[in-house]
Amino acid sequence: MRTSPRTRTVVVGCTLLVTAIGAGATACGSGGNPLSAKPYDAADQISFNTPTGTGKKADPDKPLEVTAEGDERITDVTATDATGRYVAGELAADGSRWHSTSPLAADAHYTVRVSTEDEDGAPGRKTLTFDTSKPTAKKTLDVTFGPKAGEYGVGQPITADLNQPVKDKAQRAIVERALRVDSIPAVDGSWYWVDDKQLHFRPRDYWPVHATIQVHSNLEGIRISDGVRGGKAKPLKITTGDSVLGVTDASAHSMTVYKNGKVINTIPVTTGKPGFETRNGVKVVLEKQYFVRMRGTTVGIAEDSSDSYDLPVYYATRVTWSGEYVHAAPWSVGSQGYENVSHGCTGMNTSNAEWFFNTFRPGDVVKVVNSNGHEMEPFGNGFGDWNLAWTKWRTGSALTDGKQDVPQTDDADRLRPAAV
Repeated sequence: MRTSPRTRTVVVGCTLLVTAIGAGATACGSGGNPLSAKPYDAADQISFNTPTGTGKKADPDKPLEVTAEGDERITDVTATDATGRYVAGELAADGSRWHSTSPLAADAHYTVRVSTEDEDGAPGRKTLTFDTSKPTAKKTLDVTFGPKAGEYGVGQPITADLNQPVKDKAQRAIVERALRVDSIPAVDGSWYWVDDKQLHFRPRDYWPVHATIQVHSNLEGIRISDGVRGGKAKPLKITTGDSVLGVTDASAHSMTVYKNGKVINTIPVTTGKPGFETRNGVKVVLEKQYFVRMRGTTVGIAEDSSDSYDLPVYYATRVTWSGEYVHAAPWSVGSQGYENVSHGCTGMNTSNAEWFFNTFRPGDVVKVVNSNGHEMEPFGNGFGDWNLAWTKWRTGSALTDGKQDVPQTDDADRLRPAAV
């Protein structure tokens, strides 16, 4: 889960100077413990790069800075805009200066709360407000989150599609920090840059059952590069249902289905024959279609070939964009449970296929083991995200140094049905 930034965490911008903070001021009250005194007004003089109260606005491309003079020291600074976005910053060890480390948004209203203490430990406080000017950038970086709102299986990744490419790692970091994913119950998760215009987010392990996941962007108005600022993004809310996992053992010609870690069905199947072997690995249900007309020509099989086919297929549950389904295959019932005769799909009798179709939803997990086929691709052919170990996944974030700094999780243990 991505938690809200701590008190010293912010967003990019203007130059704000708070000078002579409470020099010579004393705590309210007579005597006693100064730490229990009511905070006094800690600023006698405050100056911005653009004076307040004049209608002028601060430059969002300049950093926000707070300084203390005399015997005062800054103990904390919190800066937020009107939408609640925090500005990240650093406080000097001696408390003399605080400056922002993340960009401010353009055309935004900020509130800055400064806490101080004098040489006797008496607390001071000052609240400032300022506005930033409108953006001059001609382009906006817009974000579209996926999937659509609704209920999904525990394997469903979150996607973020950008309308502009972002190649520079520092710029990617600005974008990634602003894309927030909050889950109840909380999870340990991370974004992965699939390419310059798409990110995927997944937890370390599958989502918890019956979780609520909310996704939003804090990019609006934030400078990403020269001429490009963040645009608006529609937030997303999805939920998860029960954990449903189908494990197909291609060599045993059998699928075992687990619900919340318990076996609920075992189904005889047939998978890809030699030359058309079913991909090994973890796949996520993409969509379901009651009827699909399947042709060999759509997967590169010549129409006059002995492997050519043109069949009406029912109860088709799709797991790859290249055409791999779990579906009814009444023509191969005699081989189901005994041999692999398909062109890569997982076939079963019509009754079992209908049950599978009604039991699995998009986002549920289908795993294939002991096939002689290739491994499922992590990206580009559906959601193969779970085939990357967590340490590898973390290297796809712009917020890491590329090192695998998390202990390796063994895939066999991570994908154990009881852990789903």
